[in-house]
Amino acid sequence: MKRASATRAGLTAVVALAILTVGGCKSEEAGLPAASPSGQASDSPTGHASDSPTGRASESVSPTPTAEPGGPRTLVDASTAGGLDKLTGDKALTDVPVDPGEMRDGMKLVTGNYGDADGKGTPVLFEGVDHVPEDTNKRREHLFRGMLEHIQWDPELGNPQAEPVEAGPLGGSVECLLASLSEDGNVICGWADEGTAAVALFENSTLADAGKLFVAMRADLEH
Repeated sequence: MKRASATRAGLTAVVALAILTVGGCKSEEAGLPAASPSGQASDSPTGHASDSPTGRASESVSPTPTAEPGGPRTLVDASTAGGLDKLTGDKALTDVPVDPGEMRDGMKLVTGNYGDADGKGTPVLFEGVDHVPEDTNKRREHLFRGMLEHIQWDPELGNPQAEPVEAGPLGGSVECLLASLSEDGNVICGWADEGTAAVALFENSTLADAGKLFVAMRADLEH
């Protein structure tokens, strides 16, 4: 009887030990960090930054380009433009040297010779129209061709290629072309924007100088 009791006691101890061992494993599993939705453990506060939206560096956003001033513009028969005076007397423009294209109701034609008040130097011939109903780039092309005819450009020499010029605060498109076989000579510049188109002839000039002066004149001739 004593041997049977000892055997039962030994079995009881073995069962108790097994229960304690299983319970200990479950306790260790309970102590594991919770898995993230992707199956990986979440980072500790001292670990790497998480991939959540709040853990990423915000992406830089490019500034929105400044929009060009909108709406139709008008031309002004300015007394001065780009530091040049509108010439009067013998130097004044007495006719319209370039065909401006079809003029419709509400359109205005502005022309003039601009230069030094003392009459020194060759004046700048300006011609432009506002409230243009069609594509102003096409009207500028018409004015370019008219100005080439005015200076009697020989078509056999080819068509001078217009080059873009920085338009300045008024926006739109500004181009200049060199109607000369040398690096300087007759330069024709023109602009086209919302409702207006204009050209000017700069004699004995360069593309760079004419383009800069033309943009300065435009600031006074267009509102």
